[in-house]
Amino acid sequence: MKKEFQKYLNEKPQFDNMTMLGIIALLIVFSGVFGFIYEFIFYYFNEGMKTFFWRGGNFLPWINIYAIGAVGICFLTYRYRKNPLKVFLVSAIFCGVLEFVSGWGMYELADGFRCWDYNTEILNFGNIGGFVCLRSVLFFGLSSLLLIYGMVPLSFLLAIKMPKKYFLILSFTLLGIVLFDEFYNLLFARLLKWPRASDIYKRWGFRYVDFK
Repeated sequence: MKKEFQKYLNEKPQFDNMTMLGIIALLIVFSGVFGFIYEFIFYYFNEGMKTFFWRGGNFLPWINIYAIGAVGICFLTYRYRKNPLKVFLVSAIFCGVLEFVSGWGMYELADGFRCWDYNTEILNFGNIGGFVCLRSVLFFGLSSLLLIYGMVPLSFLLAIKMPKKYFLILSFTLLGIVLFDEFYNLLFARLLKWPRASDIYKRWGFRYVDFK
């Protein structure tokens, strides 16, 4: 593992375009699941360790903005992978901007709709309008280190060790599942008036965080 990691740091990847797409697909899946786990744990503590909340609007434990952020971080910081401090700083700034623009955009375009609100959360120092705070920026900066020094080299290793055919089947199948789930709940269910994941889960007793 140490040898492979040093190779990851010092050499350019020798993957063809299709394999690189498979790696990106895995990172999208991994990072979205990571985001769900983080928020699932955080809101448990935020609510006084009394109950768990399902986060996101999908059937699967996956949150899209973490996947978007992870792809952006990879493109912005992969070239700096020998410099963890630069990876951290660039990622923290990028995620802070992404979070603020996304949160403010939803709020303005969707009549005050929020998927998060730092005004009502613990450790919200540096809070700006409830859309971004210093704690979230620092967390995303630290998470970028896990991404660049953990998830990305692991995905590279899988691509190297697995036969290309099976790696691509695994990557694109996982991505296809989460994207179908995402688009079903985001578009198809609304257009066709079918039940969304949140409707079904609420009937089953799952709890969601309400932001007003």
